[in-house]
Amino acid sequence: MYTMSSDDFTMHTGDCEAVGGGMPVSSLPDEVTSLDDLDCECWDAFDSFGEIG
Repeated sequence: MYTMSSDDFTMHTGDCEAVGGGMPVSSLPDEVTSLDDLDCECWDAFDSFGEIG
């Protein structure tokens, strides 16, 4: 499960503390095709995009 920030619509891991307010979503947007598309440091725990998909 992922979380979308209600402030700026960025995507975060389900347990990210930096997300603030947000809503759970079941999948990443189609525009997200690599780790480079995800701005938050919560994604640094993953080595490859395949690990999160």
